[in-house]
Amino acid sequence: MPLYGKSAATPVISSRTNTRVKQLRAAFVDNRRLSGGWVAIEGDNLLAEALRSGLMLKTVFVSERHTIPDALPPDTEVLRLTGDVFASAAGTRTPQGIAALVEPPVASVADVLRRTPLILIAAGLQDPGNLGTLVRSAEAFGATAVFSTQGTVSVWNQKALRASAGSVFRVPVVDVTSTEIGALKGRGVRLLAAVGSGGTSAQDIDFTGSCALMIGNEGSGLGSEWLEMADALVTIPCPGPVESLNAAVAGSLLLYEASRQRSMR
Repeated sequence: MPLYGKSAATPVISSRTNTRVKQLRAAFVDNRRLSGGWVAIEGDNLLAEALRSGLMLKTVFVSERHTIPDALPPDTEVLRLTGDVFASAAGTRTPQGIAALVEPPVASVADVLRRTPLILIAAGLQDPGNLGTLVRSAEAFGATAVFSTQGTVSVWNQKALRASAGSVFRVPVVDVTSTEIGALKGRGVRLLAAVGSGGTSAQDIDFTGSCALMIGNEGSGLGSEWLEMADALVTIPCPGPVESLNAAVAGSLLLYEASRQRSMR
């Protein structure tokens, strides 16, 4: 596939079976095998965030009526698609007219255990909007990383990407096993389990040391495996008559409390 500079006249692809279009389609459903390991992003805002974050762009796809951004590096491969072909790849109700294949950032557990880590652990979160919101809150409140356990939705899910508003490009998100979570304790990381009731009030928990905050499934919360692993249970006091908070709201409030305490050290 030839490279086309952003200012060059590019032919318009009208076939849904074009190799690059098929690769983009696979990336949109997070099929890493068929996408070649690349992930898809859609929209001018996410593309701008990816560029600001220094991510490598493989290809930018532009609907025939959409403007090619001036900010693209000059050697970026740009492919124009007909509106129908673009919509068939994006699979959204209201396609935004621009998408890209990007190389996802990669981090390991060892990469984020420097200094005094503050880690958020997504333990079985299934709502991509919640996960993306938590990644955004993690960046806002200075968390070191987000760890994703088995059963948690992919952070490269399109709804999660949009909810993160680009934070996923900058906050390390690491897939981990329960064994790796348990091993954190041997590295001096305190495991804190967020529970709806029965735990220590968040204001009375010390977040200033190395710690990892576990947020459980939206419906069932944290399973027994995680609760047994925890060094402490933490609860957000709610004077109002609600049974529990949304996972993203609870995680964000706890990250804020951790940030507040750490700023006062």
